[in-house]
Amino acid sequence: MEDDSSNLVVERREERAAQDGGHVSALVVRARGLGVGFYKNLSTGLKDVVWKSDDGVKNGKCTVIAEHRPIQCKQGKGEGKQSSRYVYFFLNNGPEYHASQIANAVVVARHLGATLMLPDIRGTKLGEKRDFGEIYDVKKFVASLNGVVQVAEVKPAEVSSMKFTAVRVPDRVSEDFITSKIEPIFRTKRYLRLVTYFDSLSVAKSKETMHSNAYQCLATFGSLKLQAELQDLVDSMVGTLRSMSQTTGGRFVAVDLRVDMLGKKRCQENVAASKRCYNAEEIGEFLKKIGFHKETTIYLTQTGWHSRLDALRNIFPNTFTKDAIVPADERAKFMGSEGREYEQFVDFSICTQGDVFVPAYPSRFYASIAGNKIASGKTQIFVPAEKTSEMASDYLSPYIARKSHFAHSCFC
Repeated sequence: MEDDSSNLVVERREERAAQDGGHVSALVVRARGLGVGFYKNLSTGLKDVVWKSDDGVKNGKCTVIAEHRPIQCKQGKGEGKQSSRYVYFFLNNGPEYHASQIANAVVVARHLGATLMLPDIRGTKLGEKRDFGEIYDVKKFVASLNGVVQVAEVKPAEVSSMKFTAVRVPDRVSEDFITSKIEPIFRTKRYLRLVTYFDSLSVAKSKETMHSNAYQCLATFGSLKLQAELQDLVDSMVGTLRSMSQTTGGRFVAVDLRVDMLGKKRCQENVAASKRCYNAEEIGEFLKKIGFHKETTIYLTQTGWHSRLDALRNIFPNTFTKDAIVPADERAKFMGSEGREYEQFVDFSICTQGDVFVPAYPSRFYASIAGNKIASGKTQIFVPAEKTSEMASDYLSPYIARKSHFAHSCFC
């Protein structure tokens, strides 16, 4: 390793992609323990991603998918015509849950041959609700599901006065569950409202639930995109972070660290006598230990600066929260008291786009970011641990090192 191996050195190179004759951009990260051979291909989207088809999930065969969706898909019941039966659902709990809620709805609606109604988005306060299009790109969502399931963008008049039958379904619902638990209800009810529930241990059990079908994969990783104005805001903020990262080739580290989370129960209890949560100073010492240069730009998911973050900034002066980099003309709309709900989407998108991600504590947010990074190829995720090693590779997320995330079942 060179003398400057303690620096985060980022290089770009162009490699010929044999499968399509094009070029693939690769990111080379040199931090302690990674070395020159640690190459991860980057992708700007899902267009050229290799998906596993339905059969591929079962036998390991892979198919290159055009237009962001699987081919060789089995025809769904009633596909190609508008169904008079509907599946409705809503999105809640934050963006880290939304893709899974959508995946469940798509799989259920397709299996039943029902039309999927465009969901609304519930806020954190009782009665708070937003239209899907206020956050996400409706056209992208509908187009991504073309040929998979019918989507009603506008609520049909006949539905307005009808009562929906609520059905609770587990995260990553199986075909067997749909057949045995949902189909009998659907035979007598024309309108279903799906409510996805998440096992509190589902993240820890992800290795045991690796199976996914092609439609879950498509819906999870290929259907959601922020609406144009919100996406422009995120792109602007990411651009600012990159412009402040000249010494590291425009790369930055995103850290999921919020002071309020450190006081929650999950961070007060030890699991198997191991430390689960890390404060600002500990994150700073961790990044320094595995070789990140002091000039590395760091983005925190914290809203507003807190004195408890000072220790991190003392180690890495270029540490920022969203409040410091949001464009002045957008601050009132997206960061003011009326725009607080947007902040979680900003954090989620910036962490997804960051070149390196570090979770300060275990969470659904971390698991969802990991899935998106596996999909995009930006798999530099380092998890702090009570180890003496200074090798960055020793802290690579199990989701990556052990391939224990279900997203690996979606991509070859």
